Amino acid sequence: MNTPQNVPPTDEWFNWLLHERHGDDSVYARVVQNAVERFVDRVLDGAGLFPDMTLVDIGTGDGVVGLRAIERLGKKIRVIFTDISAPLLQYTELLAKQRNVPAQCSFLQCSAENLAAIADSSVDAVAARASVAYVADKTAAFREFHRVLKPGGRISIAEPIMQDEAFAARALKRAVDARTAQSGDAFLPLLHRWKAAQFPDTEDGCARNPLVNFSERDLLNLIRGAGFGEIHLQLAIDVTAPLSRSWEVFVNSSPHPWAPPLQRILAEQFSQEERQLFESVLRPTVESGKNPTVDRIAYVIATK
Repeated sequence: MNTPQNVPPTDEWFNWLLHERHGDDSVYARVVQNAVERFVDRVLDGAGLFPDMTLVDIGTGDGVVGLRAIERLGKKIRVIFTDISAPLLQYTELLAKQRNVPAQCSFLQCSAENLAAIADSSVDAVAARASVAYVADKTAAFREFHRVLKPGGRISIAEPIMQDEAFAARALKRAVDARTAQSGDAFLPLLHRWKAAQFPDTEDGCARNPLVNFSERDLLNLIRGAGFGEIHLQLAIDVTAPLSRSWEVFVNSSPHPWAPPLQRILAEQFSQEERQLFESVLRPTVESGKNPTVDRIAYVIATK
């Protein structure tokens, strides 16, 4: 995807999506984009695209879901792009103009919990990829999805399940708290410091964090509670070779918009000696390719 000119000011969502997700590395950015497109195609397959439909793209980000739908159906689809980020909406609108498709697009700055600008029973499908995960009130969001859909309309979503990352951070905290001064393991506290900067490491922190306080079972119950029927949920767990073996990419990228990159954590929370020790232990593993990529994605299709 070509970056349009006159890119708007940034916020945390814009900065992560266009920079920190791939560590500002153009080669890795293409690898990530290819992986994302596979997820998007599965979401759109689940949405059941058909000519002359209206699709709502929730948390559009850089517009990949809605613009991909337009690639599939051409002029025979209308897409409503929604996001809480004004810079990302402006960016997506620039992309739509670049592709000469703005006439079939509309852009709404709003949260998933409040789609008030969209009328009841007015759209054919609601699609989301890695956006509901960040919503604090998921109950309200799914009720809104149900409200705006026509009878027989579908939701199709693909959401990351990140509880295990938070559980790992909590386990590291317990291990660090239990260690003694004589244990001699100087790396363990550093490992915990890194992980705790990116994921909550306490039970209370996990409960308050929308990204990690739900499982695929919770998603199922939320969707059922909103009134949907004919629900199909599949949890896909893929353990694969790392997408990159570059240390520079590793330290400059982050797993989600609320997580600082490792490079920033090292600069702000580690002494020079700690940084040297941390890198001496972790860098060989990263560059060897022995740190696999683990994706846990819940795919859900449901009908109103």
